[in-house]
Amino acid sequence: MATIKGVFAREILDSRGVPTIDCTMWMDNGGIVATSVPTGTSIGKYEAKELRDNDINRMLGKGVLTAVNYINSYIAPQLIGKDPTNQEEIDQILLHMDGTDNKSKLGANTTLSVSQAALKAGALSQNYPLYYYIQQKYQLTPEVVIPNCIYTVINGGDHGADNLDIQEFQIVPASHMSYADSLNLAVTIYHKLEEVLVIKGAIHSVGLVGGFTPNLYSNSDVFEILVETIKATPYTFTQDLFFGIDVAASQLYRNGKYTLKDRSQPFSGKELLEYYQKIRDLYNVFYLEDPFQEDDLDQWKAVTARIGETTKIVGDSFLVTNLKKLQQAIENKYCNTILIKPNQVGTVTETISVIQMAKKSGWQTVMSHRSGETNDDFIADFAVGAGSEYAKFGPPNRGERIAKYNRLSQIEQEINQARTKVNPPAPTQALAAQNSATAQNLSSAQTLAPDQSSAPEQSLAPAQTSTKASTVVAATSQPMVESTSTSQNQSSG
Repeated sequence: MATIKGVFAREILDSRGVPTIDCTMWMDNGGIVATSVPTGTSIGKYEAKELRDNDINRMLGKGVLTAVNYINSYIAPQLIGKDPTNQEEIDQILLHMDGTDNKSKLGANTTLSVSQAALKAGALSQNYPLYYYIQQKYQLTPEVVIPNCIYTVINGGDHGADNLDIQEFQIVPASHMSYADSLNLAVTIYHKLEEVLVIKGAIHSVGLVGGFTPNLYSNSDVFEILVETIKATPYTFTQDLFFGIDVAASQLYRNGKYTLKDRSQPFSGKELLEYYQKIRDLYNVFYLEDPFQEDDLDQWKAVTARIGETTKIVGDSFLVTNLKKLQQAIENKYCNTILIKPNQVGTVTETISVIQMAKKSGWQTVMSHRSGETNDDFIADFAVGAGSEYAKFGPPNRGERIAKYNRLSQIEQEINQARTKVNPPAPTQALAAQNSATAQNLSSAQTLAPDQSSAPEQSLAPAQTSTKASTVVAATSQPMVESTSTSQNQSSG
């Protein structure tokens, strides 16, 4: 049994240039893992709190050196000698040390970085790829399948450039496609969309997460541009793909009404519902995320009753990956799908509990990135292992988004190889290669960082070259999926 020998955190920058946390964990068997946590721009008022330094003289107050010190000086010594496969025990230590309902003491960014590192370490200690380890450990899905991906192509709101009100306009490939075909569709349409925008003389720069930010007269004009773009490709709208939107309606909510540039007067909640019905009918918008402000409960219930039979009504800032919020939404039928963001709650165990409740209630889950991402591909493995029906990682653009899509491509290949038993890997050889590659790194790490079993503080980080569990292919004797060409759900238009 491998045990945790050291934990070390440091401050890094996310894709927006905002500080976040990178956490490295190494074990007594020589295995090393590293992970980093994302941060958000559209932050729900009910989600767990991040810990920031609030020193206006450094990083505009957004530094995370306090969180880093908590990990290195206080959390790390509590984890020495622990079995990384005991995820619940490790997360319980974090929750006990924080002692608040919303992580306001340690910060959800602090706790999640350690929690994610433990999950990766557990997978590596078992010589499993991360997605397979999660699937076997939590049994949230009977088979390993790539989720249907939701690709953002145009950004507005806080992710745009004051061009559009709706935060994300998305394309959703039909679920009969394999992941490889889905990615091909997304890349084709993304680049063809740029051509169309250039021809029309529209702005074709990109927003915060990589979607285009065209200067259009109304939000509805986006759908016309997208329909025109699709006609210039080999794909057929409502057969090969559908539309989705992330409204992020709390950004539009002022004095009890919603402001969109589609008309001069603000929308009441009932009028906005009529608007959603209209675009549902005209443009087959079958994915509707955060359509109303978090506390506009009557309208959440109304939209689900009105179009919920044919449309995914998705709670993100509304539910904030929170077990109590989810339970209330299920009981009152406020929506029918939940967006999952681990950093909204702060630990792997709490995130898993939310997914379990959603699945038990017949809801579908959407595993999501954040606007402030890193190159860590953890969320891709988590989506597959937790059996999410959908994954939302942004546009097929920018390195921190592409890292997730490339990881899904690798997972799909591994699943297919295991299913067809083409050149099956030898797990013992893979582990030997890992140990050989990590032994030298561990030696260097121990030289740089003092033994945490005797010293609570560290001033230098271990070597960052790590061998991740996600690079190991599961043993061929392990049960795998029968097919990856069909995902776990069917999109409807």
